[in-house]
Parts: sequence; C-alpha cells; structure tokens
Amino acid sequence: MQILTLSTDIGHHDYLTGAVKGQLLSQNAGLNITDITHYLSQSNFPQAAYVCANAFKHFPSKTIHIILLNLFGNASKQILIANHQEQFIVCPDNGILTMITENTPAEIISINIQSKNTLLEITETIAAAVGKLSSGMKLNDVGDVAVNITEKFPLRPTLGNDWIDGQILFIDRFENVIINITQKEFEEQRKGRTFKIVFKRNEVIDTISNNYASVNEGEKMAWFNSAGYLEIAMNKGNIAGLFGLQGFNEKMHEQANAVQNKWFYQTVRVFFE
Repeated sequence: MQILTLSTDIGHHDYLTGAVKGQLLSQNAGLNITDITHYLSQSNFPQAAYVCANAFKHFPSKTIHIILLNLFGNASKQILIANHQEQFIVCPDNGILTMITENTPAEIISINIQSKNTLLEITETIAAAVGKLSSGMKLNDVGDVAVNITEKFPLRPTLGNDWIDGQILFIDRFENVIINITQKEFEEQRKGRTFKIVFKRNEVIDTISNNYASVNEGEKMAWFNSAGYLEIAMNKGNIAGLFGLQGFNEKMHEQANAVQNKWFYQTVRVFFE
C-alpha cells in the first residue's frame, strides 16, 4: 500500500482538506493517507521546513509527501516533485523544497499549473501526477525535468571563536522554544568547554538536561530534543510567554522581504568559556 502524507496551511475549518483527500483517493483508492499537519504558517518557511523535514525522515522509502504551502503567495507556475533520500516530495515552486532538503535534489520534475486558478484545480493536477507516480511510473515520465526552480535555504547559526548565535525557530504548543542549533553544531563549537546559554538579559542556562523531568517544577532548562535541536523550556511552565520570547516576526519580514529577502527571528547566544 502506497503511503502518502499531507502537510498544508489549509486548516480543518472547512471542506478543503477532505476534498483534497477525495481527489487523491479518486486517482488511487489504495493510498494510505497520513496527516502531518494542516496548520503550517503561510509565511514562516523555516518553521514549516523544520516540521516537515523532521517528520518525513521517519517514513519508509518511496513515501510520497505532499506540501501545500502558500500556493498563491508568489504566483508559482509549477509544482515540483523531487526524489530526495528515496522519498518523493511534492510542493509548489516557492523555495520550501530546498529549505527541507538543505540542497538541490538531483532528480526533480515539474508540473505546469499556469492555467489553474483555485486550490482544488491545482490539487486535482497534483492528484493526477501522484496517481501516476503511485502506480509505478518513473518520475521523469510524470512531468518535465525541472530546469529553473526557486531556492531558499534554512537558517544557519552564526559562529564566533567563543560563541554561537542561534535563532528561535519554533515555539510549540507548550511554549517550549526550539533554537536552530543542532547538537552536532553545538558540540563542534563547544570543544569541551563550559557554556552559558543567554536568552534574555540576566537569564542564563549552563547545563544540558536529559529531559523535562531532569529539573524541578518551575525551573528553566535546556536540552536537545527528539529532532536533535537545542530547546529551552520550563518544567510545568511556559517559558516563551513568561520571558516574552518570540520567533519569526511576520511584520518585519513583510517590510524587508521585498528588497532584502531576510527572515527576522529573535536570537539566543551561547557563550563558551
């Protein structure tokens, strides 16, 4: 049975998610459709990439991952289908592909959607392509080889001799704060030294915990989460709200994106001693 995942910004408030699933099943009634999320942020691509990449890697090879994100944001004229690490990613040509894969996949095809005006017209075209792919058709026979695509890449921490600056990438429903510093990056920069994680003036964490239960209730902590990213949290508390921590600043991004294409995030600095 072909596994297919859906990650969208559609939500669950109307019929659209169900209609998209109906279109897919009409092409292949044997699809095993799994929801990742339907609440991706339309403008926060780094956050969407974090969610998708860290979910996709747990699926079997040949899984098809459909991402419907900001379909009309830049009037994209094509849908991309990429073969990445033996899984297929289907998404609009708006930069989300390379933010997830962190490079340009070697095998990418495109599906023209220039004449499509509504979401369901676009997803009907996607469903037809997925029907072919899930029936065993080779990727290059499903669409045209993609020559020019939009590329955007993940946020990277900034490095100094004795410090590393990360950005708040994601704040979860418990208001735990995920920083775009992986455990590998942290240890390579640390080089066995002691450290201080500074996320607000005079707010410091100098220990890496194993999990939330490693500290007393109400105590702040840092650990590397299931995705391998640095996370600051509070046992039985909401650290983001308590300390006014924020991630992506949509208003600042909108003002600057037209000329600079920058992402605005609050930073967290780690000092090494």
